[in-house]
Amino acid sequence: MPKYAITPPEVIGLPIKDSDALFPVRRVYCIGRNYAAHAIEMGHDPDREPPFFFQKNPDNLSPGAEFPYPPKTSDLHYEVELAVMLQSGGSNIAVEQAMRHVFGYGIALDMTRRDLQSTAKKMGRPWEIGKAFEHSAPVGPIHPASTVGDIDQGRIALMVNGELQQEGDLNQMIWKVPEMISSLSDFFELAPGDVILSGTPAGVGPVVRGDVMEAQVEGLGSMVVKVV
Repeated sequence: MPKYAITPPEVIGLPIKDSDALFPVRRVYCIGRNYAAHAIEMGHDPDREPPFFFQKNPDNLSPGAEFPYPPKTSDLHYEVELAVMLQSGGSNIAVEQAMRHVFGYGIALDMTRRDLQSTAKKMGRPWEIGKAFEHSAPVGPIHPASTVGDIDQGRIALMVNGELQQEGDLNQMIWKVPEMISSLSDFFELAPGDVILSGTPAGVGPVVRGDVMEAQVEGLGSMVVKVV
């Protein structure tokens, strides 16, 4: 056994539906502006420009039912997304071969300190301060692809306090799951345990303490998270 100077951090494990095993998280990649309507509401051209990605940290993924309101923000936004979990990886993966690397899918929220992200954008700085904070990615149980199949269409929605705020269809993604995997693999060597958050439809907006968010993806059920 190797000897470490300090106690190494625990592996982040996410629950898998109907299993006592956990999915170990290696890296978290997030695609930006992957639905045309959301690109428009954020002030950008929805044309199919090359995809771009940012990252969250593995321990930002949070399977709990409560989301602690983060510090240093007064404009906290929700973004409902489909999460894609990889069971294998590599470099320069062809689009036609990409889906064989998928282990499963989950419902996720890309919580965003929008005021900090907006300031970073204006100053030409990275987004992590607005995106990669503690608990910033609530995630539901993982549904193995062997059970639910390859998910490429279906309703995705988010309700806040019982009122519909976001709604779209996964087939509206500008860059589909196999294309995201292929594109990422051109720049990074993907590996088992990698997670991809696939973008959000239009309707993002703020929440405050006490709000209850219900995220839904067709075929994956729903996830309820309370802001505390």
